[in-house]
Amino acid sequence: MSPVHLVIDGKETTIEKGKTVLDAAVALGIKIPTLCHHEKLLPYGACRLCMVEIIRNNRSQMVASCAYPVEEGLEVHTKSPKTIKIRKLMIELLLVLVPYIPQIRWLAEEYGVKKSRFSPKLSMCILCGLCVRYCAEVKKKDAVGFIGRGIDRRLAWIPDSAYQEKCADCFECFTICPTGVFPSNWGIDSLKQLRDS
Repeated sequence: MSPVHLVIDGKETTIEKGKTVLDAAVALGIKIPTLCHHEKLLPYGACRLCMVEIIRNNRSQMVASCAYPVEEGLEVHTKSPKTIKIRKLMIELLLVLVPYIPQIRWLAEEYGVKKSRFSPKLSMCILCGLCVRYCAEVKKKDAVGFIGRGIDRRLAWIPDSAYQEKCADCFECFTICPTGVFPSNWGIDSLKQLRDS
């Protein structure tokens, strides 16, 4: 693949065509927060923490860096005021869902988010889709998925007996959950006991 030249936070870089803006930033040592990104999975752009500001043809646009492909001559800003504002908003939303997650607390501290303006709605899932995508893309099992839409969207075993039929000796999706939902609340051992009962 031909190389692509771009500028990220004032630093010129060259990276292989087909890579993402996040890939290019990481190669430069520039840190961009992510929750839904995993190197084994296709880009998804669900958590929106990795939003960056790009400029092309003198026009500014906000994009998810984990899913946006690099382009020749692209100018990227990972810490612009618009970018920071979006990240703070996303952190506020996450704080009302999963305030007990260390990674969310670290992000809140790093971005100076003291509290959230939104009403608490505790959850065990941020709907990042890592487990769903890992099961489908890596394991080729499709044992877990999303059901419902909008505020009613949630994770579910597909079918309900999937943990017995397809997950018996796997549970690999548990290890990539950014909130630790599966290991801490369901427990691999508990599921295995349920499977064997």
